[in-house]
Amino acid sequence: MNAPTGSAGALLDARYRLGPAIARGGMSTVYRGTDTRLDRPVAIKIMDPRMAADPAFRARFEREARSAARIDHPCVVDVHDQGRYEPPGADPTLFLVMELVEGGTLRDVLRRRGALGVPAAVAVLEPVLAGLAQAHALHMVHRDVKPENVLISRTGEVKVADFGLVTAAAEAGVSHAGMILGTMAYLSPEQVATGQADARSDVYAAGVLLYELLTGAPPYSGDNALSVAYRHVNDDVPPPSAIATEVPPELDDLVRRATSRDPARRPPDAGAFLAELAHVRRVLSIPRVPVPQPPPPPVEEQDTVPAAPRAAGPGGTRAMSRETPAEPASGTASAPRPEALADHRIARRRSRRVFAVWIAIVLVLGLVVGSAAWWLGSGRWTAMPSVIGLDRGAAERVLAQADLVVSVTEEHRDDVAANLVAGTTPAVASRLLRGSPVTLTVSSGRPVVPAVAPGATVAAAEQALRDAELTPVRSTAAAEFSETVPEGAVVRTDPAAGAALPIGGAVTLVLSKGVAPPPEVRVPDVTGQRLDDARSALADAGLDVEVESRFSFGRRNGFVVDQRPGSGKSVKPGSTITLTVF
Repeated sequence: MNAPTGSAGALLDARYRLGPAIARGGMSTVYRGTDTRLDRPVAIKIMDPRMAADPAFRARFEREARSAARIDHPCVVDVHDQGRYEPPGADPTLFLVMELVEGGTLRDVLRRRGALGVPAAVAVLEPVLAGLAQAHALHMVHRDVKPENVLISRTGEVKVADFGLVTAAAEAGVSHAGMILGTMAYLSPEQVATGQADARSDVYAAGVLLYELLTGAPPYSGDNALSVAYRHVNDDVPPPSAIATEVPPELDDLVRRATSRDPARRPPDAGAFLAELAHVRRVLSIPRVPVPQPPPPPVEEQDTVPAAPRAAGPGGTRAMSRETPAEPASGTASAPRPEALADHRIARRRSRRVFAVWIAIVLVLGLVVGSAAWWLGSGRWTAMPSVIGLDRGAAERVLAQADLVVSVTEEHRDDVAANLVAGTTPAVASRLLRGSPVTLTVSSGRPVVPAVAPGATVAAAEQALRDAELTPVRSTAAAEFSETVPEGAVVRTDPAAGAALPIGGAVTLVLSKGVAPPPEVRVPDVTGQRLDDARSALADAGLDVEVESRFSFGRRNGFVVDQRPGSGKSVKPGSTITLTVF
């Protein structure tokens, strides 16, 4: 089915200015346009007039457009408006006004890079499933999930496009008994066999998409689209690890369940599929990496081709019979003689062999020349990827995929968490020869107070703090007695070892004042006591006694009438207390 051609400059509904065509598909053509009322760029999808001529399709198209406009999700292309377009000299048709996504399609990325690897494949599939999950929650089915319908903006946003168009065609009768509507490489078995589809059919297509992201190609190929379609009915999708050996068993199992030929064995909708994918990410500790960027358009197209498929992948959306095409019927002329027929077949086989040999030679020469030209031209060059904010391991893998040689330096950063990339040399998007060295600056987080052993010298402790990018501080008030640390040596730091501080933060060194003197004792009051009792009380307090008598004929055990120092005074243990006895 050929797409219609719009008239550049035409004004649709007295509002939408039609610009150049940016994509063509089996049911429609997409144009860059301008919403003259809001002065914003839009994408305008004009349906093929032969489909729009069907009243059932027109009614269903309008209902599906209204339903698609209800999907409010950052991972789904917004639908702004729909209407009828009557180009000069052509049949009337229908149009859809959508958000214009500046960038490219997932098909562009796969065509350029092939297999994306596990982290990037998960990074792409997660937003695809998030957008589908929102649609499934609204009881909408996409029916045509494929790389051409996944748009990637220049800022790394992933958006699913074309909700409801295949549904409108299918339910309006374009996909009638004996017909298959969709993209054959991604059709679920039930769509091939019966034309029926629900949320689990989108899950199947998303599982095939995951297989392609991991391996670089869909699981099935064949001589014609119908043979590919029927492989979905008769064969199980093989594990991606059979081709991409780095794919872990958990992802093999997820692909197997999502693409089960029995819909009941699949996740019931995209939300459940997304939850299982998130579980696999956690179990495998799959790093988060940026979404791969689509290649820029050729220089002559950069101002006219934003985000849309610029070439077909493994087949566009199409309708075809479920019956295998028959061979052309033979004519009614008399049959040639057997001998002549045999000679003719032998000659044809020889001719085909010679032709095949020459084709092989030409292909090999073309490959050699093309590879050499690619290498001598753009093939030697690569661009410095954006890895700032990724963890160290993920950044190293991204740079290795870009054929760059990585070295790492670490530095303290107050504003970047530990083990995340804080900067690169050279800068992001720099043009580099493959194999060039690049340096990652990885944050080690805030400085941490180092452990200073008790008894360390002040000079050694200060150097350890400076090495940790902290500022040592000494204070006369920051000193304490220690039984084990000599006077003047470091007892501890304040804050303690292990505390995280800003770069240059102050750390006080607490120094030793040596062994603490014994505590003083208070002199008990012994006046009025007998001398023997007073001696005993003072001895219990750790004090010595000296006795003086006022009279030479004093009593042996007289009364204490005075004491020096007096009661309540604090003295060192072992001090002498003089008692006056009468």
